[in-house]
Amino acid sequence: MNIRAFSSRSVPATMAILFLCGLCACSSVESDPTYEDKQRQGLYKNGSLLSDNGGFNILGDKDDKKKQQTMGVNAFLWRASLDTISFLPIVTADPFGGLITTDWHMSDSNPNERLKLNVLILDRDLRADGVKVTVFRQTKNSSGEWIDADASPNTGNALEETILTRARQLRLAQKEMK
Repeated sequence: MNIRAFSSRSVPATMAILFLCGLCACSSVESDPTYEDKQRQGLYKNGSLLSDNGGFNILGDKDDKKKQQTMGVNAFLWRASLDTISFLPIVTADPFGGLITTDWHMSDSNPNERLKLNVLILDRDLRADGVKVTVFRQTKNSSGEWIDADASPNTGNALEETILTRARQLRLAQKEMK
């Protein structure tokens, strides 16, 4: 038997068998619509001998895009900020940039004064200097026009402390759940 003749006939057959095996392996993979949620919860984990995330990727980590699409700021500070200023009407809330802007708010006790807040979360870590609250204040003059007025610096500091306290509470509550 000629070895060249045998190998030239067996190459196409071997390729066809490998192709069919690969195709059959793909057919056993079921589509799970909740795959991404389960993966975030750690229910699915791809692994290999090379790494826990399924091996190498020469062009970068396959989860880089997911990481970039997640919240860009500390989740505890974000949630605590929303909780703290929930009595105010929120105009914008950008979890990627970390900015929450409220609309003007007048209290029933003082209708000649209104406040507006900008809350900026500065870091992805839960730190004492990770949040900055800017308070805008306006008062109504005798002709009924709103005029900018100085806000007490203590108001912004007090709100920052309240947000930080609430963020610590949220973090401790999450640790207790684990």
